[in-house]
Amino acid sequence: MAGKKAVINLATGLEDAERVTIAFLVAGAAAASGRRVAMFLTKEAVRIGVDGYTEGVACDGCPPLPRLFEQYADAAGELLVCPICFEARKLDESKLVSNARLAGATPLWEWIGDEGAEVFSY
Repeated sequence: MAGKKAVINLATGLEDAERVTIAFLVAGAAAASGRRVAMFLTKEAVRIGVDGYTEGVACDGCPPLPRLFEQYADAAGELLVCPICFEARKLDESKLVSNARLAGATPLWEWIGDEGAEVFSY
């Protein structure tokens, strides 16, 4: 299983914090299993790539988002941020967290490469 890739497609921001939590739980589990993981952030989820955005707890009993975010980054999880969605929201590229980069459809396919990837969408 080691060496395989997983893409987590996330289109929801903190307006649905439980969905964000689940996406980070799945991404973290994939990274812990030895997979290379990229989270493709679109629509409101692009805000997750901005420093300081992932704060709080999604639900009673849910792990805190900052901890999940940190665990994902520590496991070399990447954030590929849709540049069209990012620019439409007039966000500041200099505020992207260290494991995030602006990357649209073509860079996503380049990241996936010939070996393919398992995809989960939230």
